[in-house]
Amino acid sequence: MTILPMTRRAVSALALAACIASVGLPSAAQTPPGVLVVGQIAEPKSLDPHAVTAVNDFRILMNVYDGLVRYKSGTLEVEPALAESWEISEDGTEYTFTLREGISFHDGTPLTAEAVKFNFDRMLDENHPFHDTGPFPLSFFFSAIEATEAVDERTVKFTLNAPYAPFLSNLAYPTGLIVSPAAVEQHGADFGRNPAGTGPFKFAEWRSNEAVVIEKNPAYWDGEAGLEAVVYRPITDANTRTAEMLAGGIDLMVEVPPNALSEFEGDAYTLHEQAGPHLWFLILNAKEGPFADVKVRQAANYAINKQAIVENVLEGTAEVAAGPTPPAFAWAYNAALEPYPYDPERAKALIAEAGAEGAELTFYVTEGGSGMLDPVPMGTAIQADLEAVGFDVKIETYEWNTFLGEVNPGLEGKADMAEMAWMTNDPDTLPFLALRTEAWPDKGGFNSGYYSNPKVDELLEAARVSTDQDERAALYKEMQEIVQEDAPWVFVANWKQNAVTAAGVEGFELQPSFFLLLDGVTKN
Repeated sequence: MTILPMTRRAVSALALAACIASVGLPSAAQTPPGVLVVGQIAEPKSLDPHAVTAVNDFRILMNVYDGLVRYKSGTLEVEPALAESWEISEDGTEYTFTLREGISFHDGTPLTAEAVKFNFDRMLDENHPFHDTGPFPLSFFFSAIEATEAVDERTVKFTLNAPYAPFLSNLAYPTGLIVSPAAVEQHGADFGRNPAGTGPFKFAEWRSNEAVVIEKNPAYWDGEAGLEAVVYRPITDANTRTAEMLAGGIDLMVEVPPNALSEFEGDAYTLHEQAGPHLWFLILNAKEGPFADVKVRQAANYAINKQAIVENVLEGTAEVAAGPTPPAFAWAYNAALEPYPYDPERAKALIAEAGAEGAELTFYVTEGGSGMLDPVPMGTAIQADLEAVGFDVKIETYEWNTFLGEVNPGLEGKADMAEMAWMTNDPDTLPFLALRTEAWPDKGGFNSGYYSNPKVDELLEAARVSTDQDERAALYKEMQEIVQEDAPWVFVANWKQNAVTAAGVEGFELQPSFFLLLDGVTKN
């Protein structure tokens, strides 16, 4: 079928009309050719890559923006993107990038070294005129940057305060995506609703709680995308998302519920699976309440039957986690660690030793969110296991963005535990942002349970400045041993991500980064 050229308004209107009209209709009401409708797990928080933390948002952003570098398809290896090359000084503290020629942002302004400098200064310099358009919660990724210099129009140099091993990988992460300074200057704090990047698709419109629409960028530096447009529909409930996929209302569904996988067998659908660096865990409030005692935190790890959750709730789509580092980081993973066994009697004994029998626990659960793996059924199973060893557990359930607004600022005074999942790009990322003392929420990090161990802090600081991978690996493996013993989290599962595409969708592949890269996708 030939796809006729369409204007931006026509693409957006057609795509939105199709996705809205298809709700609840049989599969005969197919979405338009050349327009991919994606069933997302939640409404995005923002389309400003510097202001968000969730993979749900990243799945849109990676198609609208580019970074200086990117992950090579199918890997977490870094390759050139907006920068055609780079040099690293012998001491590992200077990175000099040469930009490609002739690239423009979607608003028509040119990509220059000054534009790149604007991006990092905006995140890191409190005196920057647009710093207050944040907050920028993952600016931690670039805390080693001491200065960013536009050497000339196509050359930008970063000077670091010390060698920083994850720097290139972090530049490939969505926090390193480059936004249009002109668009930020025009829209200010509303830039997240009016994004402009250099990516294969450009922003068309956002109808709250209905759809985000992006359309093909015909001037993309790396070749035109195979789709005319992509529509991202927020469908929080997994069963509704499944029904929409079966009815033909969406063409691509992410995070298929394990109990729905059998619905997509046969020629009408293609199931996709990809292992990646994922950890599903429970944050425990180590600052106050029962979990301030390490014995009670260990008891929670013994009390929860994680194997039963993996087998019965997740239906074999994950493996029980042993600690804070996913096994997908093979070089840094401590394979000698064994997961906490399911041992409710041991849990009861530890609770008795701590004098915490009958303790009341407030447990934050989300209705759905990036990588959360059937969070309500999992939360209910966890509640039952904890109550079986004597706790009194009260669940409070929140929509995803509301949930993040409760958890990320810290659990103090609010809850004893909360569900969480992270998909990361480097073994440094999750522990550095969520386990260090300096990552407590009031210091700008995501250590929402207020865990603190000076030795862990020391190991993480040493690992990120080491340029020797073997040395880094040894430091991370020692860190994992200490964290497993301290049990600031309940280590639940490492998930294999999945997705399903409808017939007619070609060229789609899941990435170990957990992002959706759609420029190579076509749809008949």
